[in-house]
Amino acid sequence: LSDESRKDDLITFEELGVDSIMVDEAHNFKNLAIFSKMNNVSGISSSGAKKSTDMQLKCQYLSEINDGRGIVFATGTPISNTMCEMYVMQLYLQKSALEEMGIHHFDSWAANFGEVTTALELTVEGSGFRFKSRFNKFTNLPELMNIFREVADVQTADMLDLDVPALRGGKPIIVESEPDWYVKQVMEEFVVRAERIRGGGVDPSVDNFLKITHEARLLGTDARLIDKDAPNNPDGKLNKVAENVWKEYVKGNADGHIGCQLIFSDIGTPGPDKDFTIYDYLKESLIQYGIPAEEIAFIHDAKTDAQRDALFKEMRTGKKKVLIGSTDKCGTGVNVQTHLVAMHHVDCPWKPSSIEQREGRGIRQGNKNDEVAIYRYVTKQTFDAYNWSLVENKQRFISQVMTSKAVSRSCEDIDEATLSYAEIKAVATGNPLIREKMEVDNDVQRLKLLKASYDNQRYGLQDNFMIKYPKLIKTATEKLANVREDIKARDKELIDNPDFAITIGNATYTERVDGGTVMLEAISKCKTGETTPVGKFHGFELLVEKNFLSINYMVLRGKTEYKAELSTSPVGSMVKLENLFNGLHENVDFLEKKIEQYQNDLEASKAEYDKPFAYSAELEEKLARQYELNAQLDLENAKAMDADLGGPDEEKSEDRIENAGIVAEDKGIYMPDRNRKR
Repeated sequence: LSDESRKDDLITFEELGVDSIMVDEAHNFKNLAIFSKMNNVSGISSSGAKKSTDMQLKCQYLSEINDGRGIVFATGTPISNTMCEMYVMQLYLQKSALEEMGIHHFDSWAANFGEVTTALELTVEGSGFRFKSRFNKFTNLPELMNIFREVADVQTADMLDLDVPALRGGKPIIVESEPDWYVKQVMEEFVVRAERIRGGGVDPSVDNFLKITHEARLLGTDARLIDKDAPNNPDGKLNKVAENVWKEYVKGNADGHIGCQLIFSDIGTPGPDKDFTIYDYLKESLIQYGIPAEEIAFIHDAKTDAQRDALFKEMRTGKKKVLIGSTDKCGTGVNVQTHLVAMHHVDCPWKPSSIEQREGRGIRQGNKNDEVAIYRYVTKQTFDAYNWSLVENKQRFISQVMTSKAVSRSCEDIDEATLSYAEIKAVATGNPLIREKMEVDNDVQRLKLLKASYDNQRYGLQDNFMIKYPKLIKTATEKLANVREDIKARDKELIDNPDFAITIGNATYTERVDGGTVMLEAISKCKTGETTPVGKFHGFELLVEKNFLSINYMVLRGKTEYKAELSTSPVGSMVKLENLFNGLHENVDFLEKKIEQYQNDLEASKAEYDKPFAYSAELEEKLARQYELNAQLDLENAKAMDADLGGPDEEKSEDRIENAGIVAEDKGIYMPDRNRKR
């Protein structure tokens, strides 16, 4: 922020005299950059939004001048996607309190209240396994919530008796659609693609599970989002949405009443150069049913705040009866609840908070109706059910934290937005055992990899305590004995000849400056990369070592060798040589510690070698379950299936494509024009 040019050369925030701020929909500022030493850990983002950084600076300033007061946040979804959002909220509201507890940065907070879990899982492109670290587990949750509740007044639906309409039927209405032959064919193609990806025969930049996930999400809504020439399924999701909206329209506007509705879809939004959009198709279908065009609106048509306010007013008065929008544009800050009778989820968003924000448009104070219907649309044998299941599981995690009841000691986040091969095949076939079979196969392969790693580690440990460390101990012991012999020789020499004397070539020098000068001259004549004898010092052979890095060493050789770096100063070199000679006893302590360390490492290697495989029971259990599933699924060759874990060969994939085409053709030719409504 400070690097950018200032847009407003006026007074600063501090000069405004603001002493308090109140922030509604505070979750819009949760995307704050988190600085951490934990790298490549899913759930921790170091990138953030500038508006969040700006909010942090303002909160920090106001907290400083008001002794921790002056900041009020209001939100229904303080945690909407990841655990880190809890830390962000605390950073905004109670930074000083955290610092008093010794928590000055995210890593400290994570060490106290979070846990990074690492697991072996399939890569996104499905070509192999990798270790994936995720920050997805709360620990010491009661203590964390006690701290958080110093600044957070958590009010949940079970605590409040608000005058809001009831949910019709007590739960959302699930509307299921049958897939037509085209959707089934594309689903089969997804399976073939997944098999190829899993086999490693596809470039990840060309096709991967993320791409299949995106296309599958579109397919579950309407096949024309993938292929504009795809047939219009008369029993498809969009046609059922239009039918239910029409029924609610007739019922809600009978006897002089006003009934308005919201339709949510984050995909298939209107825009230029789009061959097919959900919004346009729904509008045309509703017009065909009999709803006037002027009573149907797109949230995207309201470009400015004034236009949005005018549109919302028309919804509240009943001039507009149907509003179609996305979560971002129609989920937050939209007050159109006055006559709302029904809400329709065409698609499933990835975050539970998005569902809360959507449904909060109607189930809120100010709605004059006694009840509101919520429709969720699912196309069978597609990934719609998977998406809803994923979001519900994530909501359970959030509910464990943001609750009025006592919280558990720990809870784990669910962070997975990419379909696996098992999920693709299970949904496509409609057989849940297929998914379990693939999951068990993956578990078996993962455990076998861990077992292979365990075996390799044991081989290394065996080599350590049988060869490596005994050899190191023997070498160090022999050197220690030689050092002690050299110390005896040194002590005798110092008694017999205590004065300085060095022999270079055939000449002996008693002055350090003379000996050092001649020694440096001798080094200049030595060859690089060699160790050359140049004389004697107190009965020890004196050598010089000249390496390729232009670093020269003096070497004293008795029973063993001792080395010191040469100085560029003649006197300095002689002082270093004397220190090396006088400090021979230091090698005794060093070698004794080394021998002790090697002995400890040897014993540790033995102990580690004797440990059993930690996942042995789990592997046996998974292998047994794999055999049972093979039998239940009537697989003709269980062993071949097990060997096929690495992925099918190309020939099998080609057969699947051909078979998929035959299945589609056998079902008859679909007549798109006859079934289209537009």
